[in-house]
Amino acid sequence: MPELPVSRRRLLQMSGLGFGNLALAHLLASEGRAATGAVDLKPRPTHFEPQAKAVIQFIQSGGPSQMDLFDPKPMLTKMAGKPHPDGVEIHQPNNKNTLLPSPFEFKRYGQSGMDISEVLPHLPSIVDNLTFIRSMQTEHNNHLEGLNMLLTCKIHPGRPVFGAWVSYALGTVSQNLPAYVVLRDPGGYPVGSRQLWASGYLPALFQGVEFNTKGVPVHYLAPPQPLPPGVQRETLNLLAEMNKEHASRHPGESELDARIENFELAARMQLAAPDVLDVSKESEATRKLYGLDDPVTEPYGTRCLMARRLIEAGVRFVQIFPTPGQPWDHHDKLPSQMRKMCAETDKPAVALVKDLKERGLLDTTIVQWTGEFGRLPTTQNGDGRDHNRNAFTMWLAGGGLKPGLIHGATDDFGYKAVVDRVSTPDLMATLLHQLGLDHRKLQVSHGGRVETPSDVTVTGAKVRGELLSRPVRISA
Repeated sequence: MPELPVSRRRLLQMSGLGFGNLALAHLLASEGRAATGAVDLKPRPTHFEPQAKAVIQFIQSGGPSQMDLFDPKPMLTKMAGKPHPDGVEIHQPNNKNTLLPSPFEFKRYGQSGMDISEVLPHLPSIVDNLTFIRSMQTEHNNHLEGLNMLLTCKIHPGRPVFGAWVSYALGTVSQNLPAYVVLRDPGGYPVGSRQLWASGYLPALFQGVEFNTKGVPVHYLAPPQPLPPGVQRETLNLLAEMNKEHASRHPGESELDARIENFELAARMQLAAPDVLDVSKESEATRKLYGLDDPVTEPYGTRCLMARRLIEAGVRFVQIFPTPGQPWDHHDKLPSQMRKMCAETDKPAVALVKDLKERGLLDTTIVQWTGEFGRLPTTQNGDGRDHNRNAFTMWLAGGGLKPGLIHGATDDFGYKAVVDRVSTPDLMATLLHQLGLDHRKLQVSHGGRVETPSDVTVTGAKVRGELLSRPVRISA
């Protein structure tokens, strides 16, 4: 028998005629440690010079209606009440193959001549800073599967989301904050909950970290009972010394290194997070810009302002969610529910883009506004629309995307993307490219196969250079 102490790895290797080593391999794989050797958030080099350094992702859970916000269809008005000539893909009951015109007026704005609905009164002020993709398509009509496809390029759970890949590949500028932060409504979770910011088979260090917009900024960082001055700092210093001593006796245990890194990051966040998230330090003009003076816009506006402060502090990826559940899921009462959602979110989202531009951050920050799919042109429950995987619109800003661009088109009824269609894997490849990452080279081994963010060997994803201000940096 070897001299004590014995590392866990060595103990498992010696036990059960070697079967313990198999258990170790399983544990490492389940935690993602076998997939990669990267278990810290230190900045890492890109594959080539990036245009963007950070991402702010607005996830509009529920599936906003493209023909009521960004993609007006005169044929819906002309043929209102008549059946769709070819029929549509029905997802839920109470659907009728009856064309439903939009209840909202549209106007064209900016040099791009982009059509914007009346329910988005603030968006026209930044329209020429935006890249609109009217020809997005996805693979599933269920909310969670659609969100999985948007964030991981597969409809099933278990893969890392976009933000986890970014934090894994690039680390973060600030070592006092996570690379990937999630800002959700304090009232509850979106459909899918934490699955929407999961690291999958990557180490847990790269998953999204929830920050609160009310009360304590980060759960479990502060002791439940106040401690005398200096005690908490001394406790953390002692824990750090014990961790380092233990790690020195057990070299090569990457899972231990990852856990220590998590503990140390938590300790650093105790000091950094409250300061970064304190929006009271902003000027009155800035607070008003985001709508913090209005109870309708204050909750979402607070999250948007926090996102800007986090990006300034060096966080790599920030994800913003609206109210809990799937609030853009308008199967009925679409006119009133659409107005409500736009009233809550339009002004704060526009303020964020304006604020980033004013501070010189928009050029290096990608802003993405998107749902998981669109809606049908036909009626459901009289005044609503069902899910539609065949077409939806998203907008992007900054990060080297081509401003003032209207890309792609849907058919006469807005049912299907028919011109210059863009898949979610194509979008993933394109946004990673702007961050200086080749989606084909960003690889980990998992389950006996080589995985990439876009699942390129299956999807055939490619960078869509027509969406970019500069030529593509890599070969197709």
